Amino acid sequence: MIYSLPTGGSVSIAHLFIGGVIPGLIFGFCLIALCLYMSYRRGYPRDEPVTLRQAAKIALDAFWGLGTVVIILGGILSGIFTATESAAVACVYAFIVTTFIYRDYKWRDLPRLLHAMVKTVAMVMILIGFSAAFGYMMALMQVPAKMSAFVLGITQNKYVMLCMLNILLLVLGTFMDMAPMILICTPILLPLVVKYGVDPVHFGLIMLVNAGIGLITPPVGPSLFVGCAIGKVTIEEVSKELWPFYVAMIAALLIVTYVPAATLWLPSFLKL
Repeated sequence: MIYSLPTGGSVSIAHLFIGGVIPGLIFGFCLIALCLYMSYRRGYPRDEPVTLRQAAKIALDAFWGLGTVVIILGGILSGIFTATESAAVACVYAFIVTTFIYRDYKWRDLPRLLHAMVKTVAMVMILIGFSAAFGYMMALMQVPAKMSAFVLGITQNKYVMLCMLNILLLVLGTFMDMAPMILICTPILLPLVVKYGVDPVHFGLIMLVNAGIGLITPPVGPSLFVGCAIGKVTIEEVSKELWPFYVAMIAALLIVTYVPAATLWLPSFLKL
């Protein structure tokens, strides 16, 4: 949704959402393969296999939570909701399930939750406002045209250009959070990639995967800090173990970048 905003709504949120299914599976498969390899190589102990009864109980416990996915996907694909409406309905549903079924929160926690929500929404809305002004200023200064001319002067090859953009986005992701990076970079880079014949939905997924990697990359890496706080370990300890995961994630990024069908096939198949 954040990527769609600086494009002026020209890129469908439904296309982005459905287009991200296969890249997400590729990303997850690369990480799963790495975890299995590392577990086997380091001789981690095996747990007891899950019995059919245990699997049924786990699935039953997760039933209400999985309803959120059904509302979002089912609402968009069936045409009952727009992407924004499905998100709103899913939020209300998740609140009801969390409060009354799973009972993870009490009514006394509601003010704290609302406070955290308002802070997050206010931050995003301020960023959206500044990004719109920034994009307008960049257009007046003809920055996209100048950047296009600069890259075109270096290479005419689309694949080399995508490699250069991946390096740029990975570096930016180590210093910027996901939302501001997408809001600032999209108005500048999207006209460039379109000139090379890259689909805007495909480029959106490339940017999102790069930004996702940046969330766990020092020195900023907000998700990395949150994970370390939960696990009660230091950034240094975690960073030493992250290098193989970076290799797996970059492998997934390269597949998403250079195999456009991984992003574009499912939306075209569903005729969205």
